[in-house]
Amino acid sequence: MAKDEYSDAIALLKADHRTVEDLFEAYEKATATARKRDIAQNICLELKIHTMIEEEIFYPAFRGKIEDDTLDEAYVEHDGAKLLVNDIEAGSPDDDFYDAKVTVLSEEIKHHVHEEEMPSKGMFAQCRRTDVDLVALRDQMLARKTELMAQAKASGLPAAKPSVVNLIAA
Repeated sequence: MAKDEYSDAIALLKADHRTVEDLFEAYEKATATARKRDIAQNICLELKIHTMIEEEIFYPAFRGKIEDDTLDEAYVEHDGAKLLVNDIEAGSPDDDFYDAKVTVLSEEIKHHVHEEEMPSKGMFAQCRRTDVDLVALRDQMLARKTELMAQAKASGLPAAKPSVVNLIAA
């Protein structure tokens, strides 16, 4: 992941959104249990790392600079997604409600992405109107994301679940 690949922090987050959307689409098309499990694990990993860089770096940079309600709702939406991620990781495509959990997670993520990317009123639009250096923020987020991805790779994902990036249940 080269810094030049993303013009700023928001472009990085939007690229993450597109990656996860593609993974959810692939999951919907998958029929083999092993393939579904691999895709679901990749979805969970992508969401965990994305959530961590947002909560550790992006959201705090905008506290007091955009609407507090917008940030508060984003944290709560993350908490709901974390519960489903934990359930999906602990389960198997053969389990009752597994597909339903992935579907509900997809719907929750679509809603969250809409809230962030909504033109004019969305979080990202509000963030662009602040004085925060989005390029410097991108660099900080990209460094953290690269670190988390390396830790996950060292743990042998997607089959293994790295304790470093496990989310605590909300």
